[in-house]
Amino acid sequence: MSTTALAPAPARLHRGILLAVALTALNLRTAVTGFSVLTGEAGDDLHFGPVVAGAIGTIVTACFAVAAFAAPPLARRFGLERTAALAVTATTAGILLRAAAWSPAVMIVATIIAFAGVGACNVILIPIVKQHFPQRLHAVSTMYMVLLQVGQLAAPLLALPLASAYGWRTAAGGWAVVTAAAAVLWFVTMPRPGARSEAAPPAPVSVSWRTPLVLGLIGLMAMTTLHVYTLVTWFPAMLSDAGLSATASALLLSWFAGLGLIAAFVVPPLTTRLANPFPIVVVCVALMGVGYAGMLAAPAAGAFVWATAFGLGVSTFPLCLTLIGARAANSQSASRLSGLVQGVGYGIGCVGPLALGAIHQAADGWNLTYALLAATLVVTLVAGRAACRPVAPAAG
Repeated sequence: MSTTALAPAPARLHRGILLAVALTALNLRTAVTGFSVLTGEAGDDLHFGPVVAGAIGTIVTACFAVAAFAAPPLARRFGLERTAALAVTATTAGILLRAAAWSPAVMIVATIIAFAGVGACNVILIPIVKQHFPQRLHAVSTMYMVLLQVGQLAAPLLALPLASAYGWRTAAGGWAVVTAAAAVLWFVTMPRPGARSEAAPPAPVSVSWRTPLVLGLIGLMAMTTLHVYTLVTWFPAMLSDAGLSATASALLLSWFAGLGLIAAFVVPPLTTRLANPFPIVVVCVALMGVGYAGMLAAPAAGAFVWATAFGLGVSTFPLCLTLIGARAANSQSASRLSGLVQGVGYGIGCVGPLALGAIHQAADGWNLTYALLAATLVVTLVAGRAACRPVAPAAG
């Protein structure tokens, strides 16, 4: 992989890369949660219904899957920073096009462009942090996971008042300002051709998917993605169908997203300290089970409790990302492992929003959806056990 030199970068450049990582992380989920609360208004304007809304949710995770496979070879060819610059530029273009969409087809194209960029960033931020901040790996990893959650929390809270004041298009497109700033930073800080060094062999680093570790990580990522993006796409609709107002539904989605802040602070350091962090998986599975049982029994009366259980239950996401970084021996193997786990994991998880939305429409209710999601928690347990078992770092 072509990378920047591993010698210490100038302090100014170092700070620029850190700020670029921060701004990119802040926007990894804003275009998801910030749009889910606008889907109804956008659908009314562009004349699309639940099937298209579910398709948009599925496209998001499908783009993450495809981009996860594409990002490592792109990074080998162009370098990590240049790939990040191109990815964030694509995200900015997609967000702006989605805000200007004049038909459902344009909305779908814009979603593909935006989330292809986000999907590439999902993968390459891990090796970028491992390469540039090896002595502060856990601190910087925690920072970008926290900022990811901050963006995920803030987006729906800001979307509704912005849409009320200026329309859904402004609310959907506003985040392009921040992604554009991140893109500029990546272009400024990426190494010039003469400054690049061959710090590692240009050949791909091989990571076998057949090992229990990689299979476990893939399964854990797949099940986490299935639950997270089904809930992000449909939780406001689930709550609205239970009788809650649009405002209350948006607030509970933000609460669900905001609880990831706790996980971002607690899970990465806890994961690295535990010889086997499988108890984290057990607690998360129990919380998710409580949430789905509650939505079956009393969706409106206990909505805050169920949203809390879901928000803490998806802490397997930072667990999985931390394990990818911790189990990889260097930035090259981290890039390869991250691409493989996220590519297959998001590919499996992407069926959730569309399939479960279709099941809801066919069954004329959410109960079957809740039962099916609860059943997949068994897979989470099995995969989590394999992913968390102590092993030697994956060097390729």
